[in-house]
Parts: sequence; structure tokens; C-alpha cells
Amino acid sequence: MKKSNLRLLLTATLALVLTIPGAAFAEKTNQTNLASAKPAIPDYLDVSVHDPSIVKDGDTYYVFGSHIEAAKSDDLIKWETFTNGYTTPNNKLYGDLSKNLAGSFKWAGEDDSDSKGGFAVWAPDVFWNKNYVNKDGSKGAYMIYYSASSTYIRSAIGYAVSQNIEGPYEYVDTIVYSGFTKESAKDANSNVDKKWVNTNIQGLINSGNLESENDNWFNSDGSYNNNLYPNAIDANVFTAADGKLWMTYGSWSGGIYLLEIDKKTGKPIYPEKDGKTKDGRMIDRYFGTKIAGGFYKSGEGPYIVYDKNTKYYYLYVTYGWLGADGGYNMRLFRSKSPDGPYVDASGQSAVLPGNVDNSPYGNKVMGNFLFERRIGDPGTGIGVGYVSPGHNSAFIDSETGQHFLVFHSRFPQTGEMHEVRVHQMFMNSEGWPIAAPYRYSGEKLEKVNRQALIGQYQFVNHGKTYSGDITESVYIELTKNGKITGDVTGTWKKTSHNEAELKIDDSTYNGVFVRQWDEVSKSYVMAFTAMSNEGVTIWGSKMEDKTDKEIVQDVKTDLNLGDTANVVSNISLPTEGTRHTTITWKTSDSDVISATGAITRPEAGAASKDATLTATITKGKVTTTKKFVITVLPYKENGLAAQYSFEENLNDSNAQFDSGIITGNRIDNTGGTISYADGVNGGKAAKFDGASGIRLPNGLISSDSYSVSLWIKPEQLTQYTTTFFGARDSNNWISLLPYGTGNGGSTEVWSGSSTWYDASIGSQIKTGEWTHLAFTVDKEAIFVYVNGIEKYKGTGFPNIFTTANASFSLGVNWWDSPFKGSMDELKIYDGSLTAEEVSKLAQENK
Repeated sequence: MKKSNLRLLLTATLALVLTIPGAAFAEKTNQTNLASAKPAIPDYLDVSVHDPSIVKDGDTYYVFGSHIEAAKSDDLIKWETFTNGYTTPNNKLYGDLSKNLAGSFKWAGEDDSDSKGGFAVWAPDVFWNKNYVNKDGSKGAYMIYYSASSTYIRSAIGYAVSQNIEGPYEYVDTIVYSGFTKESAKDANSNVDKKWVNTNIQGLINSGNLESENDNWFNSDGSYNNNLYPNAIDANVFTAADGKLWMTYGSWSGGIYLLEIDKKTGKPIYPEKDGKTKDGRMIDRYFGTKIAGGFYKSGEGPYIVYDKNTKYYYLYVTYGWLGADGGYNMRLFRSKSPDGPYVDASGQSAVLPGNVDNSPYGNKVMGNFLFERRIGDPGTGIGVGYVSPGHNSAFIDSETGQHFLVFHSRFPQTGEMHEVRVHQMFMNSEGWPIAAPYRYSGEKLEKVNRQALIGQYQFVNHGKTYSGDITESVYIELTKNGKITGDVTGTWKKTSHNEAELKIDDSTYNGVFVRQWDEVSKSYVMAFTAMSNEGVTIWGSKMEDKTDKEIVQDVKTDLNLGDTANVVSNISLPTEGTRHTTITWKTSDSDVISATGAITRPEAGAASKDATLTATITKGKVTTTKKFVITVLPYKENGLAAQYSFEENLNDSNAQFDSGIITGNRIDNTGGTISYADGVNGGKAAKFDGASGIRLPNGLISSDSYSVSLWIKPEQLTQYTTTFFGARDSNNWISLLPYGTGNGGSTEVWSGSSTWYDASIGSQIKTGEWTHLAFTVDKEAIFVYVNGIEKYKGTGFPNIFTTANASFSLGVNWWDSPFKGSMDELKIYDGSLTAEEVSKLAQENK
């Protein structure tokens, strides 16, 4: 997992979902003759585990991940967590976390640099080692190899053991360090001396396990050479065919490395001397053998699985940045030997040849995509897709032969919220695992009838490049004569019982057909997954067979413009429905709304205006129409819209809106307690206990010009915790954060929509004292003030409140920890206040 100085802990509060991929190579022989039966509807229960590493213990599956989170399941569909994050003491996995892992924290990971004020324990790997010798001489222990990190290069890998897979684990040793320097040096916000003698290297030299330090570890200025050497995180331990134990690890930018592990002690068997493999790859005396990456290119989260059927070791690596805009994507290589060389389907080495673009290297398992739900398709929402899927583990079930891919992902239009997904994988005819398009639901690889494959599909080509862009599905048809028509053309055929062969643009894709659960349509659909010899993965999801007349009626039924009786902003008029159905528009009055959805709002004090939009829906020779009456509301007079002074009540003293309602720890929860304390001006203030909030009336803001002013006195600051929150829906919102998203947690106005916006003041407000915060929005311009002084101004701010029924709250949202402290004199204005007006608000209540 790539760790950056700016984004150490992205959304640690949100639930993650685990779902797991499917059948294995063995299933081609033992499951193809299974009779089709009506499968059960999956009942998913999702959990929060980032960088998930999977292990099976008895009949229970476990995933362990970053930030000391873990979960378990008996079916890979319903999961439950059993950990308590960084809680200490009484940490579920480590007991007294600070004391237990002190050996690693001396170097990195506790209250230091990027982990200042907390911990950074990442990406563990857990397994049962029957050969480990415990302190009492007995054999066998669960071992957890974890990462502790303070910067993007200063990290360490340690390990701990337990007789119970759920812990607590007892620290044993710290075995690999990175980020050290030739001479004494310190990072910002750190007291750690980074000189190499403060790692375990000097001890290894003294004991004869290393001949000396390596001058190549350092740049000419004595800094750590992370162009060649790794960040010591993301350990994965696996057993080779000969029974030897190995650990792969590493993160950008020096590459991925491999060390043999002593089965009895859990310690690395260091190479001792530098060298090269037969194919010319680096062997470092301390870090081990380089097996992937390098040259300052992304590549992290290595995971190796040995398949006894193909006799290959499969190496998974993730490229890109893990954030929603980072294009995280999983890559795959294989080797006949645990220490490489690992190559992709094109025969290219996993170790980069130099400072080159890494996107052509490695089979792309999957990246950003969306099986888009368009108007007229069954279900609701935008469809099924992933954003920045990665840092996977993989698993071959010894009992069923099924292969599973386990990873975390973000999702289209949901920002940094992430969940775990599990997809079944299938072996194609070339001996490469390929991931099923949909999450695991218990599906089996069965014999399929060719007739059932003919029809229209949503089609995704994952390509080889990567970015923050999302690849949206297009339409193809597999015809009965073996042709592929539509947005992509080529040929197709079914080989064997369920194998797929598709030829598109001079490339041949080999894979399988499998019936899977589609969460959008709430039905099982035929799907295919296939990969080319260039390492490009394609997916297809079959659509229900329908006539043009049925499709046009579906589009008409589904076409919806939202609340057309209270229109306050331009309406986005769709021009295409499912399967390339066209939608054209006409208006009865272009002075009210145009045929493209642009409105003209009446001036303040004038009456609302009506017009009718008519949609014409066409597919082939079939056409129908649908009408919408549009009521455009007038502008509001600039001035005070609502004022909540909290004088022993939650009333709007401006008498224009209803009173607030006490909530629990989320905006829609019941329960909660709000008390009253001394306010900023001698009156009272609302006191928030850290587990409650206030739901304000809907519609407080309904334009792109508004102002918000309030006083806050935090008792504590927690990242992402909101004070004032407003949202059109869960994908379009603004949030006033005392502790923001960036480095140092600067106070900011944060907005999530199709793009993210951070209006940061550049510093963090203090706890235990009153601070006046205000922000004004004038169309795309935003200004943020602290105690009446402008601290931020910017453009391009999103228009969030495009309805007259947006949701608002204080202290809570749908996701994050509630606010703890006091708030007073919340004032909301129609229109954008001037700097002088904001300054006056800050002074009049002091």
C-alpha cells in the first residue's frame, strides 16, 4: 500500500465490504457437470479492513489489514469484525500496543513524523507456522508480520506470535528497516536518529550475518537511496513447493524484494553478500532479491500464491495511488521459482528495465470500471463499479480448489469511502488466473449452453493504462453466428464446457463463461471474463433479451428529472437511455427552461414560473414521449435565512424554519443527547458529547450563493469530524471540518461531489477556546474566514444545493466520528456576505 505524507489515514471510519472471487483450475474437471439449480440470493454483510490479507483457519476465513483491523467469515459473504483499531491498552490484537510493539516503534510508527499524535501500523500478514519454536520449546504458532511506518520511506517490518489466531500477539523482533541514512539525520516532527546504526544492521554485522553496510544504500548526500531499495512495508509470507518459507515485501519506489525465512525462528535468512541472479536481478546482502518494480515507479502490496496444479508462483502487485483519484490497479506475474524471474503474459519481467512507464508491465487484473446502469435498466443507482481497487491478497482453497482474490476498493461517486471485495478467480487456458466481473456469491463454474450465451452484454475493457478515470461499460452483442457486434467488433466462441475465446482488434482473449449475481438488477446473469496474451482483461455482463418496444417503454418508465416542482438550478437532461436509446427534448417556454435544461429564475419577490418539457424516446423504429411540468422558483432576497442561538432550545430564532432535532451518532440515527453550556456571548450554547448531533431542517440552502457563520469550541479534534454539514445526497455534500483531510489536519471546508474540493485555512483551530468560523459561496467562488479574517479564497467550488430539499446537520454526518465540544450562534444567509459583514459577525459576539 503506497503511503504518502499527505494522506496517511484516508477514511478510517467507514465500513469496508468483503466479497470473494470464485472457482479454481480444479473446478474445470470436478464441477463442469454439475446440474444447474436455482442459486440462493446472497446476503452480504460488509466490514472495514484496508489492505486485506486473507487466511483460512479451520472452517473460518480471516482478513487482517491496516490500522489494526480484522474480520472473519464462514462463507466469504457475511463478515464481522473482532478488532478495535488503535485502541490501547486492551488492543484486541496487541494488548498494550505501545509497549508490546515498542521494538518497532523505536524506529517508526508511533507519535512520530507522519504518525504524529497516533500510530501507523499497516498491512499485516497472518499464517500458521507449525515449525515455529515457542519460548517454552513447543512448536507451532500463528505469526503476524506487520509494518510500522513514519514516512514514505522510513518504515520497519516486525513480527509477533500467538497461540490464537485472534490474538493477542506477542512481539518477537523487528527484521527489516528502511529509510536509514549514512550519517545522523531526523525527519520533520521526529526525534528518531535515522543513521543506519540505529537499525538492526549493526547487530547483523556484529553477529556475522552481514559482511558490512552497503554504500549503495545511500545517495551521494547520505540520504536513503529509495530509487533502488524498498520501503519496508507490506510483508507477505508464503510456503514454497519444497517447504521453504519466504517473505516478499516492499513498496514504491525501489521495488519489491524477497527474503527466505527461518521456519523455526521467523527471522530472515539474509543473503549476507551482494550478488545477482542468473537473469541479472539485484541480490542485496540485507534486503534480499529484487523481484519486481524499482526506479521510482509505483508498485506495492506484493502477494505470492503457489498453485500446485500449474506449478507456478503467482505474484500480485498494485500500481498507482490508493486514493479515489489515484488509479490503484492490480497486476499479475508468474514464475516457476519463488525467487523469480516473474514475468507477465507478454514475457516481460516484473523488474522494470529502467525509469520507464510501468503501465505496460504486468497483466492488469482490474482497474477503475463501471458497469453503468443507464435509464431503462433494472435496479437503481449508477451501476456496479470500483475505483482504485488494490492491495490484494489471494487464496486457493485446498478443499474446493477455488481461487479467491481479496482486495479493498473505493467506488464511483462515493469519494474515499472504501470496502473490501472478494472475487472468485478462474484459470484460463493459458494458465493465468482471471477475476470474475462480480463479487463472490457462492457461484460455481458449470457447463453452459451456447444458446444461453447469445445476446447483448455490457462490456468492459480494462486495458493496460491507469489513471483516476473510470472505464464505463459499452454495448456488444454475441450473435448466434459467432460474431461480436456493437460498440466493439470481432468473433467469439465457446470451447470446452465453459471456456470463452474472443477475438477483438487482432488480440485473442481466453477465459470462461460463468453465471453470477448482479447486485443492481438483483438477479443472476451470464458473465464472461477473459485475458489476452498482452495481459489485458475484458469482462461482459449479459442483459435481458428485450425488443425495441420493451426497451423504449422501460426508458419511459425509468426517466425521472427529480423534484420538478421546486427547481432552483439547471436540470441535466439525459440524451441517451439503455442500449443507445435516444432521448430528445422540447420546451413549451424557453424563457423558463431551455431544451437543454438551462433555467431562468424569476427575480426575488416574483412568482414562480411553469413550463413543460417533452422527452421523445426512440430506439430503432419505436418512439414514445413523456412530459414533465417544471416549476422554477424565484431567487430569495439576500439576508438572514435561519439563526440557531441554542438558548436552551433548538429553535430558529428567525422563525423561518423548523427547530432542529437531536440525533444519535449519525445524521439519521435516533437517540443522542444535547445539553447546554455557557455560550460565546454570555448566553447559552449547544454542547455535543461526541456521540450525538443535531438534524437541521431540510432546505436551509437552495442556491449557489449562500453564507454560513457559527462559533465553535472543540473539546477534541478528530479527523473528518464535521461541525456544519449539508448534502444534496450522500455523493454531493459540504462539510466544515476543524480537523481537515490534509497534512497536519488543517481546518477546512471540504466538499465531495464529482470532484473533491479542499478549502483549507492552512492551520488548525485550537481546542478549549471559542473560534468564529464562516464561509461564503458565490457561484463557483468560496471564501473561508477565521475570527473575521479571510484565510482562504478559491474558485471552482461545486454547486451542491441544486434542490430545495437538501439535508443539513450539526456535529454528525453519515459516516464519521461525531463532534465533541460546543457550538453557538449558527447563522445561515441567502447570498454571499462581504468580508466586512463577516468581520462584523465575528466581533459582535465576542
